[in-house]
Amino acid sequence: MTSTPSPGRLTVITGPSGVGKGTLVNRLLARHPAIWLSVSATTRAPRPGEQEGVHYFFLEPPAFEALVAGGGLLEWAAFAGNSYGTPRRPVEEQLAAGRPVLLEIELEGARQVRESFPGAFQLFVAPPSFAELERRIRGRGTDSEEAIARRLARAQVELEAAPEFDAVLVNADLEAALLELEGLMGLAA
Repeated sequence: MTSTPSPGRLTVITGPSGVGKGTLVNRLLARHPAIWLSVSATTRAPRPGEQEGVHYFFLEPPAFEALVAGGGLLEWAAFAGNSYGTPRRPVEEQLAAGRPVLLEIELEGARQVRESFPGAFQLFVAPPSFAELERRIRGRGTDSEEAIARRLARAQVELEAAPEFDAVLVNADLEAALLELEGLMGLAA
């Protein structure tokens, strides 16, 4: 049996690549469909199968820049020649309607949300060990050695930021981590 999460609460989830954020979020949403997962905006072109408003809001650079200039984003960053950000209005609309909102974003974005939306609950997902994180990243089999080295170097920096967050969830066992996440978000199993 599922329950309704704390109404109108914004939860931000971050953590290093390979820690299992996406898997946790997908499992959480499957068990608690009342949670609204924020959709990011980007200036990059859609990839095959991606749908407007489902995977991203695809914007031309001038439209994205206008959102930034007008304070229309909770957070944003440029990466690999494209810009990404969280539109403020849909998040505020969902919260005003009493719906719990979830953002799965990277560290710098979480820091920006802390400034622009200080009432948000900020959660850092950590691996049980750095060695386990490396094993998970290598286990994907999708990255070159150079890409793995970059991910691991970035992960080290991100792990050092864990004390900045309201809570740290160690994802050693997926089901146990999901139960802990539900508890942190005020959800009954």
